[in-house]
Amino acid sequence: MTTRRYRDLSFWFDSLDEPFTPRSPLDGDAAVDVAIVGAGLTGLWTAYYLAKADPTLRIVVLEKQIAGFGASGRNGGWCSALFPASTAKLERMHGRPAALAMRRAMIDTVDEVGRVSSAEGIDCDYLRGGTVSFARGSVQRAAAQTEVTDAAAYGVDEIIQTAQGSFDPACARLHPGKLVRGLARVVEGLGVRIAEQTEVLDWQPHRVLTDRGSITADTVVIATEGYGATLPRTHRDVLPLYSLMIATEPLSDAAWREFGIEHGQTFADFRHLLVYGQRTADNRVAFGGRGARYHWGSSIRSSYDRAPDVFEHLRVTLADLFPATRDVAVTHRWGGPLGVPRDWHASVRHDRATGIASAGGYVGDGLSTTNLAGRTLSDLILDRATELTTLPWVGHRSPRWEPEPLRYVGANLGTAAMAAADTEERLTGSPSRIARLMAPLTGH
Repeated sequence: MTTRRYRDLSFWFDSLDEPFTPRSPLDGDAAVDVAIVGAGLTGLWTAYYLAKADPTLRIVVLEKQIAGFGASGRNGGWCSALFPASTAKLERMHGRPAALAMRRAMIDTVDEVGRVSSAEGIDCDYLRGGTVSFARGSVQRAAAQTEVTDAAAYGVDEIIQTAQGSFDPACARLHPGKLVRGLARVVEGLGVRIAEQTEVLDWQPHRVLTDRGSITADTVVIATEGYGATLPRTHRDVLPLYSLMIATEPLSDAAWREFGIEHGQTFADFRHLLVYGQRTADNRVAFGGRGARYHWGSSIRSSYDRAPDVFEHLRVTLADLFPATRDVAVTHRWGGPLGVPRDWHASVRHDRATGIASAGGYVGDGLSTTNLAGRTLSDLILDRATELTTLPWVGHRSPRWEPEPLRYVGANLGTAAMAAADTEERLTGSPSRIARLMAPLTGH
């Protein structure tokens, strides 16, 4: 892949002043203490916390493309306390104390990303401004009220009701390209080797096989997220669901005041087919959403990153939210796959007997969750009993996805159902029956 193609992966990469020259690949067999598969944020945060805790560890991060190539360099820039499984679902599965511990850990993680970025000199435009959620119509206003009421009942999240809808302070706006590329440089400075252009073919206890040689390691960390679907061992563990984004030209401060969005804030509404946006540091709208179809066999191709009909849907939706953007130029369009486990429940695992560890299944909530995963994996690998190692996602194992054609039919019907639920609510003015039926399948 050319340097230009890497820059074209997202607005975030295109706005960076760096050449994207790949690091050297693995150059033959090697022995290390920890081998990490995937140089996205999960892999890099894990390497960071391990290297900080024990500088003597020999750590290598193996990456098929370049650091941040996947969702870590293409996401919406929400460093939020969102977790794919709702608090109610966590309570049903693990009990109330565990659910509340997970919420507290996620909220702290928002601040942890800011602390580390500042301490390590990673200028990633981090600003903790919170999330504005617009309630458009009576159904969405009721959803906003429910969100506020539920948060108050649990007593951890501080979501408040506003004239617009609701406001959640536990979110920071940041530039994901600056974060992941900056973190890669910091990790290298700690003595970790990042071997790019190195494709992992398979792994087994204490060993990783690549197209450039094999690695023996005390611990092997699998941090591939949606790309795990392309590997035989994890093909049905995660479903690669595409999320696409657009970015506009910079807007005036007056326009942003009209929108009611301040610097550091992200925004969304209460529709079922998710949309998400942020005010970038240079005053653009970076806006994304679901709606792209799932591809047969969990295939991932660069051509899937761009779906003209979805881009047009995003442009129209943005203009619907903020009419003043109707004639604003869209300068960037991009997308990529995120990882969805069968039960929409992210997990962190470590098997001391085999030395194999993993984390993922973030369903698009990974910009902060990857940091929590990295800290937790570090504690597990170093055999430290901490508050993090007792969180309910540790050791969780999601069911595998069904084989084709059931996976194809189910995934695409689910996307269509969410769009239909939004239409149903607009037409009836009542909460969607379709959404109620789908709720158990979408993390609620």
